[in-house]
Amino acid sequence: MPSSKPYRIAVNTGGGDAPGLNAVIRAVVLSALSEGWEVFGIRQGYQGLVQGDGVVPLDRASVQGITHLGGTILGTTNRGNPFEWPRTLPDGSIEMVDRSPEILDVFAEHGLDALVAIGGDGSLHIASELSKRGLPVVGVPKTIDNDLAATQVTFGFHTAVQTATDAIDKLHSTAHSHERVMVVELMGRHTGWITLYAGISGSADAIVIPEIPFGMESLAEAIRAKYERGPRYAIVVVAEGARPDGGEPSLVDAGGDGKNPRYGGMGEWVARELEERTGFEARNLVLGHLQRGGQPTAYDRLLALRFGSAAVDLVAQGHFGCMVSLDPPDVHGVPLEEAVATLKTVPPDGDQVRTARRLGISFGD
Repeated sequence: MPSSKPYRIAVNTGGGDAPGLNAVIRAVVLSALSEGWEVFGIRQGYQGLVQGDGVVPLDRASVQGITHLGGTILGTTNRGNPFEWPRTLPDGSIEMVDRSPEILDVFAEHGLDALVAIGGDGSLHIASELSKRGLPVVGVPKTIDNDLAATQVTFGFHTAVQTATDAIDKLHSTAHSHERVMVVELMGRHTGWITLYAGISGSADAIVIPEIPFGMESLAEAIRAKYERGPRYAIVVVAEGARPDGGEPSLVDAGGDGKNPRYGGMGEWVARELEERTGFEARNLVLGHLQRGGQPTAYDRLLALRFGSAAVDLVAQGHFGCMVSLDPPDVHGVPLEEAVATLKTVPPDGDQVRTARRLGISFGD
């Protein structure tokens, strides 16, 4: 039954894109329309609110046929933090300013009653802070990294794992043909969920993740042993945020000026070291943003649709400052501040790691 209050709600997508974002948007729009509400989309994360020109109406036609599409029809950015907004000073230098009050002003000017914020750790931290300042917010967890502790799984993760596994599957034949070591670098700055799941599913010989610091010689020994027992090739799957024992993760200079370091290069370093230590030819493949693209799997579509519908339920109940969470078999709300308090990391002694070790997969430790 439609709720008694005719809400005007907004929805945005922030941070890195993930398969399933459009499915959430569609579920929010259709669920809200079934309540007799109006729905608006915010373009480019929070930028549309900060700049005041990104609020667009959404109706049934706007979300027709988008469930299976990757990306987001609203656009997204991982640089639109309203609490740290860059402003250029007369001397050309940059200072960070707090423009969050403008978000509250624009929200009021458009007569909006609630925001459904779809995002990962960073975007939901912003949503949590806006909630503390009085913005009625319901969060929806999105990240291919699956690193939000308050939900069993985030949508986008299963699709990213499938994409990575498909790539690893294809590498077996070329690695076997040339008797090479193929090193695959996958996304995962602070957690190794994608690398672990795809590595096990793709029959990798070694898995390198941030949670288990690795020794290069131990990793090389595992590869030598694989070549000795045959067949003479190996697959090594490396998370971009992995680090050698006693060392640091690998960073690359994204802007060329030393001011924008980002994770990357660990796969190339591992490949080079393995070739030098073992004498076996090694090649590196960085899968990169392919993991974010493409059609979401059926699992991610369904989860995203459930999350979007549940977010509208929380708005209808007036439960703001919450994030929807999968706690099988149900989806319910958890406090947003608690949801972003800690990252969910791979337990080094968990059953997935134990399974991998029993299958003969090395972690280089």
